Amino acid sequence: MVKYSLLFYFLLTSVVVALGQAKNTSEEVVITSEKKITQVRTSKSGELLVNVSPKDAVKFKTTGFVHYSDFGAKGDGKTDDIDAIAATHAFANQNKLPVKADKGATYYIGGKERAAIIQTDTDFGKASFLIDDTEVENRNASVFLISSRQQPFNPKGITSLKKNQEKINTSLPQTCLVMVTDSTVRRYIRYGLNQNNGAPQTDIFVVDEKGNVDTNTPIIWNFDQITEISALPMDTTTLTITGGRFTTIANQEDSKYTYYSRNIAIRRSNVLVDSLEHRITGEGEQGAPYGGFINIRDCSSVKVQNTILTGHKTYRTIGRAGKPVSMGSYDLSVNRALNVSFVNCSQTNDINDRTYWGILGSNYCKNLLYDSCILSRFDAHMGVANATIRNSTLGHMGINAIGTGTFIVENSTIRGRSVVNLRSDYGSTWQGEFIIRDCIFVPNGGKPSSASLISGHYTGQHDFGYTCHMPERITIENLRIEDSNHPEDYQGPAIFANFNTEMTDESYQEQFPYVKTKEVVLKNVTIASGKDLRLSDNPVMFKDVKVVETGDRK
Repeated sequence: MVKYSLLFYFLLTSVVVALGQAKNTSEEVVITSEKKITQVRTSKSGELLVNVSPKDAVKFKTTGFVHYSDFGAKGDGKTDDIDAIAATHAFANQNKLPVKADKGATYYIGGKERAAIIQTDTDFGKASFLIDDTEVENRNASVFLISSRQQPFNPKGITSLKKNQEKINTSLPQTCLVMVTDSTVRRYIRYGLNQNNGAPQTDIFVVDEKGNVDTNTPIIWNFDQITEISALPMDTTTLTITGGRFTTIANQEDSKYTYYSRNIAIRRSNVLVDSLEHRITGEGEQGAPYGGFINIRDCSSVKVQNTILTGHKTYRTIGRAGKPVSMGSYDLSVNRALNVSFVNCSQTNDINDRTYWGILGSNYCKNLLYDSCILSRFDAHMGVANATIRNSTLGHMGINAIGTGTFIVENSTIRGRSVVNLRSDYGSTWQGEFIIRDCIFVPNGGKPSSASLISGHYTGQHDFGYTCHMPERITIENLRIEDSNHPEDYQGPAIFANFNTEMTDESYQEQFPYVKTKEVVLKNVTIASGKDLRLSDNPVMFKDVKVVETGDRK
């Protein structure tokens, strides 16, 4: 008898996009090779008991892959196939075999707490998967978990770190993801209807075997002390997930912040997801929100391409401030992850339909990319270091972010209320530079509105746990502003929205001063309304901003 133990964990934070409390979930799959038929059953304690006949084992290894039907999956859309699916992957993982879904199958997955652990290439093909969330045992349990064979460890001798430190005082067995936390320091102390007391300071970066920090994933905080540190060796081969037509039958729970994580969780570096489709059915008058059908965390170099997603219906609840709020509900979630790209991705519902929440939420990330995407939203809640949006169209929720480094928006159409919105609940902060070029801005999706290119809100009276900055330099080149449909009193588009309506003269005092933009460079900005581009409705706040114009303005 071979006992195949699978231990995996979910580091799920309680913030808006990462959903639920931290929980360790242990699954055991016992694989035997007795001279009986190949079958899958469950023990009284919940263990998955898999017997693979010696004849079948030889056949599977000779064939070079396994199907879900090899382990008893019916694929009839009615029988719960999760045990068979999990067993298939367990055997495939043990023998390093790819997995293929059966052609024409429809796999029903009920509410049982059972995750299929994926550690080998998987081709879902054109098979369908019905994930029924109407009655689940554990809303935090993923359906599929793409995990690493590598094991995390605690590197020794690292007691502090400095921002932008180039090398750490340790050696590693190979290039690793290093994750650090100082629980004595609070950052991202949220303001507004979902106010909170912040989160422990954390960071994630890549370090090679000699201790050199990858310059593309710099350390962004000073860590005077470290209360938790771990290193995870990075997988060097690409694990590929292709195809699959997934449908979530939505939960009908009360509309509260009880996030559902019945998803595909990616916890391995170097993963490609290609040509997957996800749809949603059964959304009613109430429902709990979702934390991302594709949920990426604690990893690097993940690419999702040629994928079709679906925005979730927006439900309302009472927020921490005791007032009604709309709950974020996501089909894409990226948390504490590096070098994550979405290429040629779109969604089934209208990107301008405000009844559906924006499709992406992210926290603690570095180097996020949209390329050739048509999606309702890009969002970085608790910070991103460097982001790029190119060749894309953004819908009604537009681009929302705070963070550091360089934010590039190029050759894209933005249909939100501004080109970039600096999230006010986290201090409207970006310490770095914005580059906006070769873009079209359609304010408020073409509805009458007073357009501003950069929006946000900052009173200077709240401590967010860090000094708040506006981009030091903003470069806007070859921008077309489609503002012909505007209110009667429209004065023309502004570079900056009115970030603080109370700052009307020099007597206003910011308890926590805002570091404002030094320079805006404009080149070839054309405006459909024929009106001039203004600085802001708040000239007092932005009086020291230098605006440099080159090229034509029409």
